Amino acid sequence: MPRDLPIGNGSLLVAFDAQYRLADFYFPRVGMENHAAARFRFGVFCDEQLHPTDEAPWQRTLDYLRDTLVTDVQLQHDGIGIRLRCYDAVDPDSNVYVRKIVVRNLRAEARDIKLFLHHDFSLYGNAIGDTVMFEPNAGAIVQYKARRYVLVDCAVDGDAGVHEYACGRSSTTGAEGSFADAQDGVLSMNAIAHGAVDSTIGIPLHLDANGSATALYWICTGTSYDEVRTLDQRVRAETAAHLLSRTGSYWYTWVNKPDADLSALPDEIIDLYRRSLLIVATQCDRGGGVVAANDSDIAWGHNDHYSYVWTRDAAFVCDAMDRAGFPELARRFLLFACDVIRDEGFFLNKYNPDGSIAPLWHPWVRDGRPQLPIQEDETALVIWLLGRHYARTRDLDLLRAVYQRLVVNAADFLVRYRDTETCLPRPSFDMWEERQGVFTFTCASVWAGLQAAAELANLFNDQEHRATYAKAATEVRDAMRKHLWLEEEGRFARGLVVGDDHQLVCDKTIDSSAFAAFYLGVFPAESALVEGTMRAIAEELAVHTDTGGYARYENDAYHRISEETDRVPGNPWILCTLWLAEHDLAKGDVQSALDRVRWARAKATESLVLPEQVDPYDGQPLSVAPLTWSHAQVVSIVQGALETLRRTR
Repeated sequence: MPRDLPIGNGSLLVAFDAQYRLADFYFPRVGMENHAAARFRFGVFCDEQLHPTDEAPWQRTLDYLRDTLVTDVQLQHDGIGIRLRCYDAVDPDSNVYVRKIVVRNLRAEARDIKLFLHHDFSLYGNAIGDTVMFEPNAGAIVQYKARRYVLVDCAVDGDAGVHEYACGRSSTTGAEGSFADAQDGVLSMNAIAHGAVDSTIGIPLHLDANGSATALYWICTGTSYDEVRTLDQRVRAETAAHLLSRTGSYWYTWVNKPDADLSALPDEIIDLYRRSLLIVATQCDRGGGVVAANDSDIAWGHNDHYSYVWTRDAAFVCDAMDRAGFPELARRFLLFACDVIRDEGFFLNKYNPDGSIAPLWHPWVRDGRPQLPIQEDETALVIWLLGRHYARTRDLDLLRAVYQRLVVNAADFLVRYRDTETCLPRPSFDMWEERQGVFTFTCASVWAGLQAAAELANLFNDQEHRATYAKAATEVRDAMRKHLWLEEEGRFARGLVVGDDHQLVCDKTIDSSAFAAFYLGVFPAESALVEGTMRAIAEELAVHTDTGGYARYENDAYHRISEETDRVPGNPWILCTLWLAEHDLAKGDVQSALDRVRWARAKATESLVLPEQVDPYDGQPLSVAPLTWSHAQVVSIVQGALETLRRTR
């Protein structure tokens, strides 16, 4: 299920699902330690009944305030005559989540209601050993385990403090959970529970006839009681309302760079572009990790999630943000990469946001033979990013700091990790993590990495390395033309896959990732090699339904919905469709590129969150949402369109 509203500050990430339930709560790393055991519930008690806002009678509109990371959620229940407008934010400066709830009485008589807010924390992502309690000195709910603390507080009309509460066993254990205690409108006031626990607070409000009332609610998180208590006192002193306003101003200023002239673009493209910048920001950890996607629902069907750092994804994301004028993300990531790269000069498949090695399923041994369980493009693309980042920023201090590990060590690895006869890279896993071999995408990445390494070496007058890398890059490009080009079909193959006998066999599958042959600069966009390849992608990977878009490759089975392989070669992917837009731009066709961005916008949620892929029939999100790279690709296209328009004026 998509995360329709992610908000965060690089340390605390909070995300809501389509029912406006708080579904993910990551701290202290973006994408690491999801403390939400289950959906947090929210309800209104009136007319002698509890009305949970995630149930059918409520009409929901989930959006953001324009150009901010402050939500704008409208909930209305005509049957009870109540309208809610909620604003959520995470403080950019401290690990505090805050919500403002404006309740409107749609009836012509005064009445009293009560809001109930439920929390199902599982600290460290593990339900065992939590304690939740009402803490009288703070006048708030506190839940803790070891070095993880959360504090829940609220205020109405300047009166801060929790006055009605229930602490109990979490419904994840089979118990009813404390939200069930709100059914009669009165909480038990049970003051403590331990193990797998949850809590609910009640906030009474008086509504005049056709009038409104406002409640403020917040959660402070930290590593000690003193930390969360201090944060709570600051919120009370500043007021949650002011914190919310300050957060909105911060993000509005951040995303509206004064030197960014977007006037040549349609409003709908500008809206998606700015929303994409903001969404990308929520998925980037302050320590430098750029997480692929934080949507924990994917774990239910796949026994794992996307809350990891793939250096390939991160390189493309950071490059797009660099182009948009946000170099701080690339700088932090490159320092992160310098720390995690192995001394031998390569990256493993993926990493946790704190830099530790993430779960791995590619083997170190195949048929008794040792092998590296890597995707070689992930190493090459970090060098490529560093070269482009330096060209834009001239950050010599950064380059000096990472040169040995990210340029020399990594490029030396790319040079030696090649077949001595063909000069192609040795087999590694493809970018989709599905097969082992030598692929057009990987080869293009290796060429780009070596080319960047040669240019960076030249800056330091490191001529021996420059010559080595430049020579190897030329050899890889020539080998691509010789071994991966399908003369009869006039296009590049997906690659050469490792067969059962360890021999390489040509895989002629049409794969959208072959766009890298021009995008990474190996061959000119107007060359016959690129034109033939991109024509095949456009013709054979088009999804021939009303949804449209383009698949990853022929007969893609991942999250497959349709068996009509003649009409639906695979589910439409945002990325793969926008890669065709990159080719449009390379040919100077801005209008076609923007039309593909419009297609992507039409597949976004109401809040403009983009998924990885969509259902080929109804266009609904599939897999994870938001996918960070999907949003970064929008940023890349918009920047490319602006650059093209400037050149042709």
